[in-house]
Amino acid sequence: MFAPRSRKVTRTWLILATVLTLSAGSAALLHSRADAAPLQPIQEEPGRLAWPLTPRPHVTRNFEPPATPFGPGHRGVDLEAATGQQVLAADMGVVVFAGQVAGQGVVAVDHDGGLHTTYLPITPTVAAGDQIYRGQPLGTAVPGHPGCPTATCLHWGARRGTEYIDPLALVGTPSRVRLKPWAEGP
Repeated sequence: MFAPRSRKVTRTWLILATVLTLSAGSAALLHSRADAAPLQPIQEEPGRLAWPLTPRPHVTRNFEPPATPFGPGHRGVDLEAATGQQVLAADMGVVVFAGQVAGQGVVAVDHDGGLHTTYLPITPTVAAGDQIYRGQPLGTAVPGHPGCPTATCLHWGARRGTEYIDPLALVGTPSRVRLKPWAEGP
């Protein structure tokens, strides 16, 4: 039987191997798509997501899409937060990861339609496999996000498949169709 320290090291290596395997698979998929038709822009869905912080936070850094799949950019937005502030699920879904990555707490959620959101750095209060609802607390914001101009920022990311998208394009009020009469009534 492994000693407790050995299990932790083994678990860390298994997680690292899984991440590298998934990255290699993503790279192969992207390479195989290079010869395919050009990617279509992802349709924005205003109102699809709710803000992960309340009240509506100040955006300290906007989304900057990379020019290439592994190029530089900012694959999400940074939101000003208070240390210990509740981080809320932007929509219903299933938690696919809740734990530490490179020393920071991260929660990742899969939503219907292939949408995936991430929240960091936070102290998670949910676990992988949990079904969550829109507005449910996922954890609390903690300091430590690099480049944050305030004490605490929440990095909020969104992607559909392998395409990163601006989560701010998905918040707001959904469009409504309003029918107007052809002529004035009596």
